[in-house]
Amino acid sequence: MFLSVVIPAYNEERRIGATLRDVTEYLERQPYASEALVVDDGSSDGTASVVEQYAREHSRVRLLRAPHGGKGHAVKAGVLAAAGEYRFLCDADLSMPITELGKFLPPRLADYDVAIGSREAPGARRIGEPLSRHLAGRVFNLFVRVVAVPGIQDTQCGFKCFRAEAARTLFALQQLEGFAFDVEVLFLARRAGMRVVEVPIEWRYMAESKVRPVRHALGMARDVLRVRWSAWRGAYGRPAPSPKRDA
Repeated sequence: MFLSVVIPAYNEERRIGATLRDVTEYLERQPYASEALVVDDGSSDGTASVVEQYAREHSRVRLLRAPHGGKGHAVKAGVLAAAGEYRFLCDADLSMPITELGKFLPPRLADYDVAIGSREAPGARRIGEPLSRHLAGRVFNLFVRVVAVPGIQDTQCGFKCFRAEAARTLFALQQLEGFAFDVEVLFLARRAGMRVVEVPIEWRYMAESKVRPVRHALGMARDVLRVRWSAWRGAYGRPAPSPKRDA
């Protein structure tokens, strides 16, 4: 299995079908073996039923049910259950066109452990985002850069790709279950000496996004501080050696 697309989903009955259609149509055009793994984060609507019906007709689609625990909880379950040499995190709203996925994979991109979609890197495009949301995100990113991961301009974009060995190492250590799990995983990657690269993407604001930067700001800031506290008290153990990468 070359690629696993991991899609965390919570109460996404209305749009998960369209997302799966776009993802599977894209994957079917590619020359490599792939799967789309939807992790239902204990949804109270018909998300799981929609995915199950789609999976009956498309063998590359799998459903993983998880008790509701937050986005980080669902992502961890999905990444560790995935089979791909590359494991790509994909938000259920598909705010990044799936056609951008090729930017994260060889031959266009190689020699990395973690590649993160960036709405701030040179060449990126943000479409339709309210100014208040953008400013809140930039303030949070400044806090993240000071406290945990200096130099990374966009930790919270939901589109990220991990080489399998790096994924197994990082998500086995992940503790945060909410929206700030990205910061923890990137902190651990840096701590282990892994190569992290930002990939400029086209990204469109989706009004139904589950993330509300202003509303969730205090909780996410608290979780970022927890990452530093956990590292200080040795909760992550000693830094793992960086995975070997192909030249």
